[in-house]
Amino acid sequence: MKHSDLLKIVKKFGDPVYVYDSEKIIFQFQRLTKAFSGVNKLKLNYACKALSNITILKLMNSLGSGLDTVSIQEVELGLLAGFKPESIIYTPNGVSLEEIEQAAKLGVRINIDNLSILEQFGSKHPNIPVCIRINPHVMAGGNSNISVGHIDSKFGISIHQIPHLLRIVELTKMNINGIHMHTGSDILDIDVFLYASEILFDTAKNFKNLDFIDFGSGFKVPYKDGDIETNIEELGKKLSTRFNEFCKEYGKELTLAFEPGKYLVSEAGSFLAKVNVVKQTTSTVFASIDSGFNHLIRPMLYGAYHQIENVSNPEGRERYYSVVGYICETDTFASNRRISEISEGDILCFKNAGAYCFTMASNYNSRFRPPEVLWHNGKAILIRERETFEDLIKNQVDVKNIFSQPTEKKKLTPQE
Repeated sequence: MKHSDLLKIVKKFGDPVYVYDSEKIIFQFQRLTKAFSGVNKLKLNYACKALSNITILKLMNSLGSGLDTVSIQEVELGLLAGFKPESIIYTPNGVSLEEIEQAAKLGVRINIDNLSILEQFGSKHPNIPVCIRINPHVMAGGNSNISVGHIDSKFGISIHQIPHLLRIVELTKMNINGIHMHTGSDILDIDVFLYASEILFDTAKNFKNLDFIDFGSGFKVPYKDGDIETNIEELGKKLSTRFNEFCKEYGKELTLAFEPGKYLVSEAGSFLAKVNVVKQTTSTVFASIDSGFNHLIRPMLYGAYHQIENVSNPEGRERYYSVVGYICETDTFASNRRISEISEGDILCFKNAGAYCFTMASNYNSRFRPPEVLWHNGKAILIRERETFEDLIKNQVDVKNIFSQPTEKKKLTPQE
């Protein structure tokens, strides 16, 4: 998208605002599909926790994607967006048996990641096919919060518990139709991914009637010019070859599944915010924007890097700025970052704002969440309205008359 397009969007819809480029999403989906064209059966299940706007879900559905969900609410969003139940896989963590049963009633595929719920579900519903999430004990990912396959992770059933798992399957006579893993996000070294895949293949040999093997995702995308990223083409070639070999050994043609989220939508997103104040201190120039970690928390939560451009003055002389928000806590987006000279009223663009950005937004400080706009075929389409004060209070109950009478003060004894 051009800077002029972004400025027009701000003029029309106000700031701050999230913008998503559908062309980039489509390109990423097709790139991943092409990389694994060497397998006969491939299924990409978009991890909708990354960006769950229903219009984005409809776009994914139109591309032929399935849907990876982690809550019953995401399942319901997927169904509302037009996904068939069998195209949705439900992969929660630490939820109740009741929620899993609720998802099963909706007809979606079930993925279970702990022995307790597996035994309970298998005992009550042995005829419902279940996928099992394995923890391969492989440390991978760009941050400890998003590395989920290591030995101390809360996710998945440990590979050391496979004998116990097999006893549960034998006793309940349940139907295991898939094996799944997810090692983490921002994976760069494909050899680490391939190593974890071998663990998954070894685990799969214990089950005779599998339909698919789900390798998770976590592919790294570039966050700035010249940044390194996962070599999808090399991974596709190597894993496809190994997957086809395994299918021959297994005696059945299985589906190779992935659940990309960030990879599909991260680079498609831009977050636009206006500079309220430029503040010079003895050593730092602060650019304070009309937003905060209530809208974009990744830099504060993960230490995530978002490239920042001054779209109002893209050719200006570069200076060093610390970009901060308006929240009444330290909410620093970038420290001493080189950005084209900033003036009050300029619009800053935060790149890679498509994944885990709006979906993690909140109403902290009683601020409104921003609108979302889809840039599609050269047009800006509003896909979520900006919140209003009515949205902020609509679920609050204004209890009448409980404070109209003076509260009687209790006299305290010395002991109290």
